[in-house]
Amino acid sequence: MEKKSVKSYDFPPDPTRTEIGFEGMSTEASEGPYNASSDKQIKDRGNWSNPVEFILSCMNFAIGLGNVWRYPYLAYRNGGGAFLIPYFLAAVFIGLPIFFAELVIGQYSGLAPIKAFSFLAPFFRGLGYCTLMVITFIEIYYFVIVGWCFYYFYISLFPSLIWGTCGNDWNSPNCYNLIADIACQEGNEGTPADEIFFQNDCQSIDSICSPMGLIPVNSSGCLNGTEFTPLNRIIHRVLSSEEFFYERVLGIGDATWYNWGYPQWQNVICLFVAWMLCALAVLKGVKSVGKIVYFTATFPYFILTAILIRAVTLPGFYDGIMFYITPDWNKLLSPGVWGDASSQIFYSFSLALGSLITLASYNKFSNNCHFDATIVSLINYLTAFYNGFAVFAILGFLAHEMKTDVSEVASSGPGLSFITFPEAILLMPAPQVWAILFFFMMIILGLGSTFAGVQMIITSIIDQWPHLRKDEWKVAIGVCLSGFILGIPMTCHGGIYLFTLMEWHTASWAILLIGFAEVVILSWVNGMKNTFNWISDMGIKLWKLVQYYWRSVWLVITPIYTVSVFIFILTGIEPTQFRGYIFPVWADVLGWMFGLSTLLPFIIFAAIEVSKSRDINYLFKPTKNWGPAEVDGRRIDRALMT
Repeated sequence: MEKKSVKSYDFPPDPTRTEIGFEGMSTEASEGPYNASSDKQIKDRGNWSNPVEFILSCMNFAIGLGNVWRYPYLAYRNGGGAFLIPYFLAAVFIGLPIFFAELVIGQYSGLAPIKAFSFLAPFFRGLGYCTLMVITFIEIYYFVIVGWCFYYFYISLFPSLIWGTCGNDWNSPNCYNLIADIACQEGNEGTPADEIFFQNDCQSIDSICSPMGLIPVNSSGCLNGTEFTPLNRIIHRVLSSEEFFYERVLGIGDATWYNWGYPQWQNVICLFVAWMLCALAVLKGVKSVGKIVYFTATFPYFILTAILIRAVTLPGFYDGIMFYITPDWNKLLSPGVWGDASSQIFYSFSLALGSLITLASYNKFSNNCHFDATIVSLINYLTAFYNGFAVFAILGFLAHEMKTDVSEVASSGPGLSFITFPEAILLMPAPQVWAILFFFMMIILGLGSTFAGVQMIITSIIDQWPHLRKDEWKVAIGVCLSGFILGIPMTCHGGIYLFTLMEWHTASWAILLIGFAEVVILSWVNGMKNTFNWISDMGIKLWKLVQYYWRSVWLVITPIYTVSVFIFILTGIEPTQFRGYIFPVWADVLGWMFGLSTLLPFIIFAAIEVSKSRDINYLFKPTKNWGPAEVDGRRIDRALMT
């Protein structure tokens, strides 16, 4: 089939700038012709060996820690079923539209975000730097999570899984040992003599209820006159795995913003190992990442499926699943639910982070990125939904054993998955083996999710300064070493507070505005006609009905939806908190500064462009530097020609 030639567009020139035509010939004498040496540099930038590698790289986000770690605790915090409705709407009207928009920008231009947005519309030049700021913040705290996974993996290598035991230095008198409780309840079930595990020993219900003047019934609770009082209203018990995570892994103790503590050596080592392995993975650029994703994108499904199968064989799982899929309609009136659902879509789809644009820039020009966007978005949504069944089935079982409600089993927060899954592993045959497999899975999920982010940072630096391409490995080492150093404060006893602050404010309201701007550029600034022409230039055929969908979401629905959610979030602003600890005002201000700093580059560069340009219309048109990544069958790279 004869390759379709690229259309020419009548974009106004800017006399203050160097311009490069689609054929790679500079108007500046100093640039010279596009020669064989440039060809070699362009080839060295790399491409995916085949479309499958690109899809699998995107799937690393679909089953990344965003869906295994973040999605469950947001769903749990927002009432389970109530979270599913705004999450589905956000996936359809935010996730897929922005996902495809970013793939179009990256694949058509063959550029990372900073160069791509600079050439696409000079007024939006700072948008690329905004995405770079966001992904940098996220990578810094994301690797802290990967470090936790390494520590759990290390602990799993020992004969005893200590997160399932009480009596350790970090345990409180109210520590709840699941295995010990099951042993206590064997025999005498359903009678006042029934025993439960409480305060590190088997105690009868009678010994718990009688001193309080209550009548013992069974392990579910006591009678206060004629009124039944559930056991969880009489005594307070904390899962041993919860205490292990917060008191041993985080070492939070009595740490606050005013009592920060010091770096914990085991967390520092694990953080360093995580960054070191990432550095090794990206040293050779996109080619090495492309080979790794064959494993990292598929293996986790087997582990999650095995845990789900085990979870649905446990008593009480049904209550957990019903909590997960039954909406509390009153929750939908809360701005937090809509804000969390939308931010999670950005987080798990990796929108407004620049990563997708970077990954797509390595695609072959004729790749069908429309198919990629559709299939990966679908897999992404289904993966989160699927993983939720495993988490909530386990929560239902724990609620059954602890004689409490699903909503009260554990503290909602970043550690939820580090509590529920380890508890389930304790009930698996050969739990040590399953612990090793599960946390190995979590490690590759975490590293797989970070590859594209780190690659985006590296690519942005090299596209900005092309002479560094020959020393790409040095750039990779420098980026990873810097990320490790910046993450050290979050290994302190109070580090979880900084972690929470960054997670609340950098992957939340700010990225809604960045995603809004990305869609507006293609639909309103550039115009749908030009955008569809670019899609057609890449050989992608869209049915009329499909074109109507893209017109409706890009022009109207997605911009309105993102802005509406942003405004809704602002109406329900509350102080940042962690496990009931309300952050001081100055810490909240710091969090807002994190979020605002990701938007600041757009404002600064927009002001610079307006002051420099003699033609305002030029600011909202693609420059002559903007163009397809391939002309007449030849791959070009404008990052090397400016």
